Amino acid sequence: MIAAAILLAAAIALPPTTGAADYQLGGAYTPPSGVTVVTRDSDSRPAKGIYSICYVNGFQTQPADRKWWLSKHKNLVLFRAGKPTIDPNWPDELMLDTSTSAKRAAIAKVIGRTITSCADKGFAAVEIDNLDSYIRSHRALSASDNRAMATLYAEAAHERGMAIGQKNAAEQTKKLRPIFDFAVAEECYRFNECSSYTRYYGTHVIDIEYTDDLRGTFADACSAKGRPMTILRDRDLTTKGDTDYVYRSC
Repeated sequence: MIAAAILLAAAIALPPTTGAADYQLGGAYTPPSGVTVVTRDSDSRPAKGIYSICYVNGFQTQPADRKWWLSKHKNLVLFRAGKPTIDPNWPDELMLDTSTSAKRAAIAKVIGRTITSCADKGFAAVEIDNLDSYIRSHRALSASDNRAMATLYAEAAHERGMAIGQKNAAEQTKKLRPIFDFAVAEECYRFNECSSYTRYYGTHVIDIEYTDDLRGTFADACSAKGRPMTILRDRDLTTKGDTDYVYRSC
């Protein structure tokens, strides 16, 4: 078993640390010149010839899937006072109930199908979002619940030959590092959190800063000591040709 695990780990490729990243959750488009790693939604296809990360919402439901979860897997949705618990910043997303091992196993089976789909499409890695849902759960969930859930996702990704990335949750990085292979951070420069990731992942960190809440200038972010692979995007992650589209890298 140990030998098999070593061979599996050796076959998993981590994201490149040179070149530039792109973050395309708002829609897929041809990456700008120089991009070596791109993140796209699980409904999209990987970028041809570029290391591609598949976005998976592992701890909350996608807006379009709200009714499906309540109909097919209501018992896996977190309820409070008889109502499903929502993310206050994303009211169309329901929180998944990671509070017991049985529920985590059931959730892993559902989300595992998405992870398998990512692998079948040719994505090299998955990025698991909303690791910090416990913060917004009114204490119904804990950080340890979500770490246990993340462990199941990591096993699923690794079994399919994909790397898996920690998404945000800077305060948990030390405990999450044994589970994940790299990190994707939103606004770690803005909130002075980049070192919380690079301390444990080294150069295998991607940072996305946003135009509507940038600390100083993007040049400041690019000149920060020990910065990760950093890009600037518009908040809605629009596609090329949209009037709001912004993409810069350093």
